Amino acid sequence: MSSQPVSQLNEDAAAPAPNRPAAKNKRGFLLRALGVVVLLALIGWGLWYYLDGRWYEGTDDAYVNGNIVQITPQIPGTVVSIGADDGDRVKAGQVLIKLDPSNAEVALAEARANLAGTVRKVRGLYSTVSGAQADVAARKVAVAKARADYDRRRDLAKSGAISAEELAHARDELTSAQSALTAATQQYQTSKVLVDDTVVASHPDVQTAAARLRAAYLDDLRTTIVAPVDGYVAKRGVQLGQRVAPGTPLMAVVPLGEAWIDANFKETQLAHMRIGQPVEIHADVYGGDVTYKGMVQSLGVGTGSAFSLLPAQNATGNWIKIVQRVPVRVVFTDPQQLDKHPLRIGLSSDVTVDLHDQRGAMLAPEPPTRPAFSTDVYEQQLHKADDLIAKIIHANMAGSGKASSDK
Repeated sequence: MSSQPVSQLNEDAAAPAPNRPAAKNKRGFLLRALGVVVLLALIGWGLWYYLDGRWYEGTDDAYVNGNIVQITPQIPGTVVSIGADDGDRVKAGQVLIKLDPSNAEVALAEARANLAGTVRKVRGLYSTVSGAQADVAARKVAVAKARADYDRRRDLAKSGAISAEELAHARDELTSAQSALTAATQQYQTSKVLVDDTVVASHPDVQTAAARLRAAYLDDLRTTIVAPVDGYVAKRGVQLGQRVAPGTPLMAVVPLGEAWIDANFKETQLAHMRIGQPVEIHADVYGGDVTYKGMVQSLGVGTGSAFSLLPAQNATGNWIKIVQRVPVRVVFTDPQQLDKHPLRIGLSSDVTVDLHDQRGAMLAPEPPTRPAFSTDVYEQQLHKADDLIAKIIHANMAGSGKASSDK
């Protein structure tokens, strides 16, 4: 077996040696280029963060919240009709629940009759005053006649034309007439006090009866329970035939168009957060496809743990510092987005607050000048009751016109 010379093998092994310096130079260039790129990237990121990035704060600890309007009865009753179910859209004033109206209708009829009877009794009081006044006038005439008879007999008695007994009878008649006048005057004053400075409609007895009618009228109206706001029905728990008491939760109405976001930011994120700053919102249900526009409405006045059922007792036992979170309310500034992409109570979301505008306040500087939420579906109830009262009073004043206080 032949073998190659050792010198030839050494030459073959040393052949690639001239290419090694070139490879090392190329690798060093790439590393230097990579270092430059990384350095430029860090510089660019630093500039971006200093000029723009640090003026944004975000959190994914944010959830959709809104008003949950509880529908509860104001009077006891038995449910005879349910007008809407879970998920149904309802309008303000729409009938949701009807209670058996039998008892309320009986009470209303009784109150109407009581008001009518009271009006007639008060009219009688005015007539009593007029009669008492006429009686006083008659008693005054009788006193004047008795005094004239007594004076005439007294002169005759001095001349002896009549006896002393006849004079005594005249004196007794005068005394009796004066006593009758005093009694009639007192009766007149008593009757006059009952109607003094009033007319029938403003008499206390009529006002009391009218108040009872209003209460009965409202109870009758309240057998029909209506939606106080526009929204969607949720949490229906009432059933037909159920006997309900005042305050029993029957269902809820949620106005989804008035929803907001409760975003829980870390306390370290609030230094530059102000009321009125713009917010971008992404709901998990739509992912990144929908970006809602919002605005910071208020910053919480305490942390979540401070208002919890069992607040932390940091002054007792071992203590571990935990970064606290403060709720920040974010409202939607474009209602059409909620119409097109509706949200539900409790959905998760991501929010990012733009902190560039530092002109706003951290806490509300002024008290509210109008109600935060209101409804007008109950405004006309008492007006209708007042119309009914006026009709009943007018109907029972027939034949007497407007009763005035004849004193």
